[in-house]
Amino acid sequence: MHPIPRHAPRPARDPRVGVIVIGYNDAAHVTTAVRSALAQGPAVREVVAVDDCSTDDSVDLLARLATAEPRLKVVRRRVNSGGCGSPRNTGLDRVTTPYVMFLDSDDVLPPGAVDALLAAATGADAEVAGGLCVRRELPGRREVPWQAPLYAAHAVVERPAQRPRLVHDTLCVNKLYRTDFLREHGIRFPEGRFPYEDFVFTARVLAARPRIALVPDRVYVWHVRRSADRLSISLDRADIANWRARTEASRLAYEILLGAGQKELARAARAKFLDHELRIYARESGLHDTPYQRAWWAHTRAYLAQYDASDWAHNPTAPGRLIGRVVLASPEPRDLPRLRDLASRPARLLPPYAHAPDGTPVWSADLPDVTLEPLLTRPVRLLPLAVDAELRPRARTALLRLRLHELYGRVAQAGPEALEVEWRSRETGVAAGPRTNVAPRPASAGGGGVWSAEVTVDWSAFGAGTWDLRLRVRFRGGAYREVTAHAVAGAGLLRRRAAIGARHALVLVQPYATHSGSLALRVAPGLRGVMSVVRSKFRRLLHRHCP
Repeated sequence: MHPIPRHAPRPARDPRVGVIVIGYNDAAHVTTAVRSALAQGPAVREVVAVDDCSTDDSVDLLARLATAEPRLKVVRRRVNSGGCGSPRNTGLDRVTTPYVMFLDSDDVLPPGAVDALLAAATGADAEVAGGLCVRRELPGRREVPWQAPLYAAHAVVERPAQRPRLVHDTLCVNKLYRTDFLREHGIRFPEGRFPYEDFVFTARVLAARPRIALVPDRVYVWHVRRSADRLSISLDRADIANWRARTEASRLAYEILLGAGQKELARAARAKFLDHELRIYARESGLHDTPYQRAWWAHTRAYLAQYDASDWAHNPTAPGRLIGRVVLASPEPRDLPRLRDLASRPARLLPPYAHAPDGTPVWSADLPDVTLEPLLTRPVRLLPLAVDAELRPRARTALLRLRLHELYGRVAQAGPEALEVEWRSRETGVAAGPRTNVAPRPASAGGGGVWSAEVTVDWSAFGAGTWDLRLRVRFRGGAYREVTAHAVAGAGLLRRRAAIGARHALVLVQPYATHSGSLALRVAPGLRGVMSVVRSKFRRLLHRHCP
């Protein structure tokens, strides 16, 4: 792997790129996606819009657009495939350009995306060029980079095995592919309704050992609409079938890489499953009922039984690996709330902290074979420290009580000196004022394995929206650990309340626990927010007193 020269070649201006846009019943967005591809400029020779047999106005809108835009080709499939792979394959069959990209109907290509990728691919003579994708949460428009470390700088990867982290970027849409490379190696998507088809396609690409150019440019905007009537396939995780589909796609990706002799990438794919997939679904375990949890546990246990000793050997107390080891150690679901917090980012290992008869740290007295001994030597900045947070709102302020738990003696050894407290807007990333520093103190005369601190929260610093609590624990010698806080939910602590916000305005404040158990706040302004509290209390009274 080596960097691209500082003065990269200018993008070729002759039309060399085809963009395949796929959609199904997405009349509200599909023309916006197509226009973003056409707006890339003269490098785009054609846009192939593949409609997967929509029943809305999608095809009519595309046909109308095509009458004014000769570069647009509209292809309508006769039968709905139920997935994304088949329409993309249809587009691959129709595209005539040396290079090809993919775009989903509800996303967009930002200006300059094609030029940046084409310049990188031609300048490095690469079969694949990839750039930064950002997830834009709608309607708030907060943007979160996807796999940002991969795209921190211009680089060329001679062989994928040189950068195993590539297996983490399973998206196909933030990349430009040389068309004859895909056709020569028979690289296509799984047909039909196959969720997570990107996993398999990406594995097939990496297995063919392409030369890959990476650029730090934003090349794709992935719109995440969690409040939509119809969730995307990857976001619709309500049914256990989604988890089975995800594990199947992960299994196929591993087998493709292993079968191609890419052992290091295959191993990295298994590690990625533990660190990413397993943690996502463990975090959301509390959202599901008992039958789902039992099915999830049994399926996960059967899948992880295929792993061998070397898959667990590296960093055995990393959160995903520890979750997997607990699942394997117990035939029935157990400790799901504790596993949920361990799956948070950053991870939290909540008490109880048990020991084996010989004094070795273990997961619990019931599972002594799940050893935690490596925690005794991990750097303190990597430890899954647990902080409990209890918020007691008042009219103008609130009292935030924090409790930092000991972790097998490592906290006392490191010497906690300060807790830095910050509330950050989930929509904008802006903090509600400067960080607050407070010195933690032992909870009892003998320490008791807990350090506590209290902080006053001023509502006048908060605007409308969702606010996440962020903490930094500082230790002697300058070491620190970034953590989130486990929300304590008792005695009505997470109830909605009316408070006095900025400029003495009324606001509605709702402390709550996120999917991963972290403390967060929802703040709604004005009389509308207060009235919603009144209506909610009135409904509860009716429910309590009516038969």
